[in-house]
Amino acid sequence: MKSKPIERHQTLREKILETIREAILKGNLKPGEKVAEPELAERFGISRTPIREAFRQLESEGYLTVIPRKGAVVAALSEQDVQEYYAIKSILEGYAAELAADKLSEKELEKLEGINDKLKQLAEEGDVKSFYRVHNEFHDLFLKASGNNKLVELIQQLGMKFNRLRMASLSVEGRMHISVAEHDKLLEAFRRHDGETAESLVKKTAAIGGKVLLESLNQAEGGQGKKSILEQRIDV
Repeated sequence: MKSKPIERHQTLREKILETIREAILKGNLKPGEKVAEPELAERFGISRTPIREAFRQLESEGYLTVIPRKGAVVAALSEQDVQEYYAIKSILEGYAAELAADKLSEKELEKLEGINDKLKQLAEEGDVKSFYRVHNEFHDLFLKASGNNKLVELIQQLGMKFNRLRMASLSVEGRMHISVAEHDKLLEAFRRHDGETAESLVKKTAAIGGKVLLESLNQAEGGQGKKSILEQRIDV
């Protein structure tokens, strides 16, 4: 009897999350712009409690900043944010890939190949949302294979905080196909149990991503009217 309200609450929460994420990624909500609780409450016909819960999650993902007595506003991303994120990502994920190369079993390698095959299909279909979810499965598998639980926890926390960047990057035209090709190269290194190459590939991908994002941010600041880097055509 009590399961129905809970199920409905979760469904509404997911709809709220998706609505706000898409509005930010498409540029309909700009950095610094307030996300109004009353409008969302009226749109979904619900109280403000599930909306505030959604705001907290979106804040943890880097989409919003919740300011006391003011409410939620769209978070801005600075040059320092990008530099720090990719510097840490490069080191942590590179190390995880090196560890995983020595420990991945044949079964796990086959699973990684199967996941990447699915990603190829999703890239052809242009299904960014599903691609993002399956893309995370690919990375989670080799991260966990590293055998270092604290390392995995740190990487996942970092990824969640910059979920907004990662989702936006996969929305760029051609980016999903590039991601699949990068995975193919990484899989080759994993099959050879070549930790040094696996680490190098992951670090290279992160370094390029950081560079392109910084270029996008600098171009936006020097252009006509400042735009969020999420409104730029980026490739990470």
